Amino acid sequence: MMRAAVSFVLVTLLAFVFLLPSTAARADDMRDAEYWLKSLGIFEAQKETKGEGVKVAIIDTGIDTGHRDLKGAVVGGADMSGSGGAKGDRPIGVMSEHGTLVATLLGGRGNNQQEIDRIKSENQRLKSAWEQEKKTVEEANKDVEDEKDKKEVPEEPTYQDVPKLGKGKDGVLGVAPKADLLSVSLWMGEGNPSGISVEQQIPRAVKWAVDSGAKVINMSLGSTSPAWPESWDEAFKYAEDHDVVIVAAAGNRSGGMSQVGAPATIPGVLTVAGVDENGKASQDSSTEGISIGVAAPAEKLVGGLPGNGYARWSGTSGAAPLVAGVAALIRSKYPDMSANQVINRILKTAKDTGAPGADNLYGYGIIDANAAVNAPVPEVDENPLGTIAEWIHVHRRNADSSTESTDPGVSMEKSDLKQVAAPEPIAPDTSIPATQPVIVIGGAVLLLLVLVIGGIQIGRTARRQKLSASAASAKISDLKVGGSKRDRDIFDDIPEDDK
Repeated sequence: MMRAAVSFVLVTLLAFVFLLPSTAARADDMRDAEYWLKSLGIFEAQKETKGEGVKVAIIDTGIDTGHRDLKGAVVGGADMSGSGGAKGDRPIGVMSEHGTLVATLLGGRGNNQQEIDRIKSENQRLKSAWEQEKKTVEEANKDVEDEKDKKEVPEEPTYQDVPKLGKGKDGVLGVAPKADLLSVSLWMGEGNPSGISVEQQIPRAVKWAVDSGAKVINMSLGSTSPAWPESWDEAFKYAEDHDVVIVAAAGNRSGGMSQVGAPATIPGVLTVAGVDENGKASQDSSTEGISIGVAAPAEKLVGGLPGNGYARWSGTSGAAPLVAGVAALIRSKYPDMSANQVINRILKTAKDTGAPGADNLYGYGIIDANAAVNAPVPEVDENPLGTIAEWIHVHRRNADSSTESTDPGVSMEKSDLKQVAAPEPIAPDTSIPATQPVIVIGGAVLLLLVLVIGGIQIGRTARRQKLSASAASAKISDLKVGGSKRDRDIFDDIPEDDK
């Protein structure tokens, strides 16, 4: 694995996952549990649009496209790991169910299985009653010789048509239930049978999503390091250049993440923090950082599991698709609106929470889907969260122009100190002790060392003052690439022995 810039062990961002079998978590329980559909104004926003005509790529562990809540939702996909299904439709890797959970929250259609079961049951009841009555009449008629005295055999009743499995009032309803989903599967964590690292999978996934027509990309994945591999620069700039909104999860404290990690630190990416049911920053299911854009529910979530199951779970992995779904609603209602404008609408209409204005816990506030879709919002010229293109220009500008390898942490700037000439040697004098020239020369060398060391200290002091001033006015575009071998990079709360 790559260690030069940052140590990555990417797995899915799950803080608490309560995986329940379908018998315990029934489809008809799910809809009532989706408190965010009302509290975030999603029901109101869906009166205007449900994401029609917008492709959303879910870069994750693969989606079970056969789940009844996703029937017709996934229109394409691909595998970047070399170990999954060709169309990204086979859940793989650590927490393989993660992609299906995310997909249902974002674009779940719900299902009509309960209605199907009800009609089937009613039809069966009618048929059983008819068969019993028919049998009774036929038995009675056997002992009647005169045909006129025989009872009329009842006709078979007309049964209700059984609808095909599709969207309905049960199961999980996503934020954008008419958006078209693209499943891009990755192998999270270590142990990929195909040996393709996640550092390689991520940029390929982003580029594939863009080329496949995605207007929104959801990435419920991350690490504890704010830095990202340089190999990702081009892919995220490619998405930016093609006007794609990228939404990423901030990560969870319960997984050892004290700060937001990449890719949620990449400029221009809409980073989502997590709150509880009461709108307070989640103690376990969120982190903090200057790159956070908005917050969304991350506790007491529900979602679909592969094999038509359901789960109750928590984490910013679930908060991110709620926001990505809102982005899809906006892009559906305003098909000509730029990605910068979409992100700006989400930020500027968020309900300010915590410290006044944008802060490190909630960003601009808790997302308001109804306002984001319907409120009048002034246009902006640039993405309020910055651009990866500008960041690359500032922080990677010497990558191609210089062929020399520099030592990290060693300044390559030229010194402004004037050169100090070494003193001329003094000829020996027989009247002077032989040790005196050595003392004179040594004193000159000492003077030279004092001057040089003083110059270095002056330079260091100036650089420290410059760094302090820079840190005081830090913003997302100032994040430096760097990392330590001690960095621990995980997605939310995955036990070490599960990786």
